[in-house]
Amino acid sequence: MPNLTRAVLAGPDPAAAGTARVLVASNRGPVAFSLSDSGALLARRGSGGLVSGMQEVIRDAAAAAAGQGDAAEGGETDPEDPPSGIVWVCAALSDADRRAVRVAPDGRLDRAGFDTGGAAIRMLDVDRVVFDRAYNGVANRTLWFVLHLLFAPASEPSFGAAFWRDWEAYEAYNAMFADALALDAAHGAAVLIQDYHLTLVPGLLRKLRPDLRISHFTHTPWAPPDYFRILPDRVSRAVIGGMLGADRLGFLTARWATAFRDCARVLLGDEVEIDGVETCVLDGGLDLAPAPGPMAPPAALIGGPALGQVFDERPPPVVDPGQPGHRVRIGVHPLGVDAPALRARAAAKDVAARAAELREEVGDRRLIVRVDRTELSKNIVRGLDAYRELLRNHPDWCGRVMHLVCAYPSRHDLPEYREYTAAVQRIATEIEDEFATDGWLPLRLEVTDDYPRSLAALTLADVLVVNPIRDGMNLIAKEGPTVSDRDVALILSREAGAYAELGADALVVNPYDVTETAEAMDAALRMPPAERRRRADRIAALAARLPPGDWFREQLAALPAPPAEVVLRG
Repeated sequence: MPNLTRAVLAGPDPAAAGTARVLVASNRGPVAFSLSDSGALLARRGSGGLVSGMQEVIRDAAAAAAGQGDAAEGGETDPEDPPSGIVWVCAALSDADRRAVRVAPDGRLDRAGFDTGGAAIRMLDVDRVVFDRAYNGVANRTLWFVLHLLFAPASEPSFGAAFWRDWEAYEAYNAMFADALALDAAHGAAVLIQDYHLTLVPGLLRKLRPDLRISHFTHTPWAPPDYFRILPDRVSRAVIGGMLGADRLGFLTARWATAFRDCARVLLGDEVEIDGVETCVLDGGLDLAPAPGPMAPPAALIGGPALGQVFDERPPPVVDPGQPGHRVRIGVHPLGVDAPALRARAAAKDVAARAAELREEVGDRRLIVRVDRTELSKNIVRGLDAYRELLRNHPDWCGRVMHLVCAYPSRHDLPEYREYTAAVQRIATEIEDEFATDGWLPLRLEVTDDYPRSLAALTLADVLVVNPIRDGMNLIAKEGPTVSDRDVALILSREAGAYAELGADALVVNPYDVTETAEAMDAALRMPPAERRRRADRIAALAARLPPGDWFREQLAALPAPPAEVVLRG
């Protein structure tokens, strides 16, 4: 299975340009399909920060097109395309998705009459085996584990023949995205590539279409060099080198951005030189000082005033060793929440109904809440162990508190995740067996995904527990205080990306320290009302600083200006 597309091997074709002015690439798209009982395709629009941010950009672009007759920065548009001029490239994740792709002209869902929210969506019909090997074998089972420091090196990982088979699939998967983006992008278009599934795409796309303005955003943490080097050298260099094909690399916190920069320095050695300001010198002495151009505001590039810190330098630029003179910016964009929209959703009837049910069950007891996927990095088992220790060490809370745990199954294709979900269920049963009485249920575990119920729980929580082992951001830490009706006290892991902004007003814990987390629960439950209100108000204000629409627009604005288009005359 080749690791480069035919187009890359043949070289870029200057005439091969599409009409999209902004493109997004992500593993999961903004639309997913299921089948009705009658076998009809049912489309469901996605959610999350990326989808929310894009919806605002799509609306802006469509409005500009309506007002100006063309939303483009010059150039032609395809009359079959939605007026926004935006194309989202994603993968078919299910059999229903693949069926939808096959009835759509050239995989374009918008041209098949599906509701795509105003954007053109090209969904890639990836072979099931290739997808499973790329997605589960490499992206989730390898890269995710490295970036979240989840491997136990005494026993795992082990990179043998099966891994290299998976790696070839990952290369092919990334090449499919690069080809699709090159096909749809107009000259000088902005291409925003998302996350660890697609680390090779920037480099592949740079070779296909050097005219494009490319960014890659990492929604996860980044590992320090010593841990990142668990990966085989060929893989670690391919990941770093692939990402360096972008013009700009985005991260959620300065900590993750700095870790990536350090990996680039360690892994590429003399091939790249980085100093502490904003000047890079390629081996051989070529000066690559910053050229003038649009940059995001410094406050957005380095987040963390809540910690009382002032950063007097940004993560410096990096040079792509494969392309002398190609300069890569590193930026920090801490995703926030759309507070008005979130509060409006929390006031909806279905959420109010769930809240009424929960109030009746909880009664006059204090409520500790957590909302997570049963993802290994979320640290749910230690959080439950801490609650058990709270009840053992502070028995005066027995009968006076309840813990609601919304733990929704995640990635059950992988055995580690199935076992982790079972471990969560086991410790929940142990707590109930030890403490429950006829009139008091100490814990309620919900393992079915119910967004209205989760949102209702956040509105009623007295204490919110967010204790991941490692997390890129963790929006629950921001969403909870935003919708809280109870001035919620936030218990926050110092290993969550949100700590950089919210740490000063949260009760901060070491996620491995069960006793410390139990004592933080006790302190949160006993916190004076005025102190709770002050902290919750500050967190809610910080959480809303960079809502998804602004977060996405900021990344677009931070890309370099479009290159001048060369017109060839006969």
